[in-house]
Amino acid sequence: MVKPPCPVDACVGRHTGRLSHGRPVRRLRVVEPHERGERMRVLLAGASGAVGTPLTRQLVAAGHEVVGITRSAATAGRLREGGTEAVVADVMDRDGLLAAVRGVRADAVVHQLTALGTTKMRQAMRDTNALRTTGTAHLLAAAHAVGARRFLTQSIVFGYGYRDHGSHVITEDDPFGEPTTGLVGPAVAAIRSTEEQVFAADGIEGVALRYGLFYGRDSFVRMIVDLVRKRRLPVPSSGGGFAAFVHLEDAAAATVAALEKGRPGQAYNIVDDEPVRWADFLDTLAAELGVRRPRRVPTWTLRAIPYVHTLMTTSMRVSNARAGRELGWTPTVPTYREGIPLVVSG
Repeated sequence: MVKPPCPVDACVGRHTGRLSHGRPVRRLRVVEPHERGERMRVLLAGASGAVGTPLTRQLVAAGHEVVGITRSAATAGRLREGGTEAVVADVMDRDGLLAAVRGVRADAVVHQLTALGTTKMRQAMRDTNALRTTGTAHLLAAAHAVGARRFLTQSIVFGYGYRDHGSHVITEDDPFGEPTTGLVGPAVAAIRSTEEQVFAADGIEGVALRYGLFYGRDSFVRMIVDLVRKRRLPVPSSGGGFAAFVHLEDAAAATVAALEKGRPGQAYNIVDDEPVRWADFLDTLAAELGVRRPRRVPTWTLRAIPYVHTLMTTSMRVSNARAGRELGWTPTVPTYREGIPLVVSG
């Protein structure tokens, strides 16, 4: 496990109710977290997605009820066949969403919607940004409509900044969502927006899950397998930066734990136990696939693929200590060494 460099309460930058850009977040009334064993009814946006699929299964296994939100009647049918309730609505259509949840009652809303992997990268990023900004606002309106007091939102560790963080071990007390420019500027702003909204909403116990990059079915890693097979994903000759990953099953388990135990107004880093350099990660993936390792290239040549250049030159070592301490969560897939074989075999 990556440990913080000092006790959380002693670290510089201790949580003060503000995100790093200084805009105030409304103080929440302090309430006791939900205890395990309390059955909750959960309105889940993205129930059929990468995290939503294992999350739905784990919520039901933990004794909770799930009402999934999906844009597709066919997907709603599959959710119902699996034993969960479902409503058909587009989260980007506020009036349609509120009409769809009319008469529904829920204790919590969980926002797991993204558009990543559904279309070309630039458009997928724009659509995901909209889901994190406008979509969050609409889901908060739905939360009030269904009587939910708890709201969990999907965030991501890249909100700490797409840059080289050096040897510093990142905790939740580090600056988050600082404005930036370039390709990733709108993405960071959208990540900040979803957290700000749920932390500031009246009558809502907001919790943010800052996930690492996902392993597993329909995950980021599955998206790059074909590129590695064909040696079409080079890596910097320097080895690239350090990245944080988490298996989808572990991400889902952490979300259930946060639903039951997470402190209102708190964000949690949901990553595995060991950051890994891109070269080591992709070499291990290539070996598991039985193909030659990725080509090494000068870092500057990756600028022709802007997002890949940004991703591989970002370096962050992220601590999951708070999630372990407060949520009782420990990843069952502790490192990329265990995770990559699962992805390839899956």
